[in-house]
Amino acid sequence: MTKPAFAWPEGKRIAVAVQVMFEVWSEGKAPSYSVQTTALKPGAVDYSGATWAQYGGRVGVWRIMRTLERFAVPGTFVVNAKCAELFPEAVARIAKGKHEVAAHGITQDQLLAYLTPEEERKTIRQCLDILEKATCKRPEGWISPVLAWTPHTVDFLAQEGALWYGDPNYVDLPILLKTKHGPLIGVPSSEFTDNRVLRSSPRDYFDVYKDSFDYLYRHEPMAMLSMGLHCHWGGRPPVVAILDQLLQYVSQFPDVWFASFGEIARWVKSRGVDEITYRQRYFRE
Repeated sequence: MTKPAFAWPEGKRIAVAVQVMFEVWSEGKAPSYSVQTTALKPGAVDYSGATWAQYGGRVGVWRIMRTLERFAVPGTFVVNAKCAELFPEAVARIAKGKHEVAAHGITQDQLLAYLTPEEERKTIRQCLDILEKATCKRPEGWISPVLAWTPHTVDFLAQEGALWYGDPNYVDLPILLKTKHGPLIGVPSSEFTDNRVLRSSPRDYFDVYKDSFDYLYRHEPMAMLSMGLHCHWGGRPPVVAILDQLLQYVSQFPDVWFASFGEIARWVKSRGVDEITYRQRYFRE
């Protein structure tokens, strides 16, 4: 097999990142999904859905932090700015550990795609400012709520001094994005998060990530695997039990680099490479 153009630090075979979504909704709003199978009629307030989402800040974020720290795994906590107001102790505790706080908009129901360019710019700055005040460090990374980015998002982020951006869904490895205000590292986030198994068995979450890890570890050196979950669902025992098993499993293998998105982005930026394509990695005739 052809040697890749560069390897992860210390020659690690695979980078594994745990992406934790810490989300809240505007007052009276609820996620568009939940464990309930019966939807309320239009116009009714979904109190059950709203309180279901609050579990993330009350319990889930703490359980996930404890689980990650037991394995000495840094998490990338992708945080709505409103969390700093509603759950300040949780946001401060994330920042005090070895975890990374990345920005995720103001609330989960305020989407960049619905804003004017000026509103989007102000929202991005406001979000970064709020989280910087709450954690004493300006976030280096950003993932848009529901990945609803616009053609202006990367420019606004680079203008605010961001290092990485987690919305690219067209690559397997980080990529350098050129913007009007300088470079930004695109780091692909998880495409199979815990809400895919809301009404099925959480074992599916284990099977998907174990099989993905096994394939990448065996066949694609210098791979990256991002495992995603949400505090309000993935922080509950049925999913954390599976996360615990996954971390136990992956930790057995040598040459695994557990890293935050920020650590991965800094490493890629230091290599001075714009992109490592799949063709370059394995079809270098």
